[in-house]
Amino acid sequence: MPLVYDELRRLARSYMRRERPGHTLQTTGLVHEAYIRLVDQKVNWQSRAHFFGIAAQMMRRVLVDHANSNQRAKRGGGAIKLSLEEHDLAARQPEIDVVALDEALGRLEKMDPQRGRIVELRFFAGLSNEEASDVLAISTATVQRQWAGARAWLYHELSRERQQPI
Repeated sequence: MPLVYDELRRLARSYMRRERPGHTLQTTGLVHEAYIRLVDQKVNWQSRAHFFGIAAQMMRRVLVDHANSNQRAKRGGGAIKLSLEEHDLAARQPEIDVVALDEALGRLEKMDPQRGRIVELRFFAGLSNEEASDVLAISTATVQRQWAGARAWLYHELSRERQQPI
């Protein structure tokens, strides 16, 4: 744990920077909850990138679970917001609801599991194209192409959801 704790905190800090002010989940809480879920996994870790790919899944689930409980408690209010952009352009780009992102990502994974995994590795784990290509055993160029396509598809899906009347 000491070998990866600092990297998990860095990853969690990057997620929490995208959150709304006053968010009730703290960086340490996100790291600890993800770690507890990681300990329960029976995985033969193949590489550093593989570990952080799984850690990204756990952090995604923690954030989605937290958002769902928040929405239930407030009947739709207080949803966690994340920017889908690769660079932190929160000031110029509208934020998105992490629950909506998770639902859209679930639809993408059903259509194209590899693109869904790339989004998870790039967005949630913060892996580079090269690291994601190592985890998935595909070329870096394929990761770049599919990452761009997946981001465009998710942006379209989330924009469409935002425009639908309640």
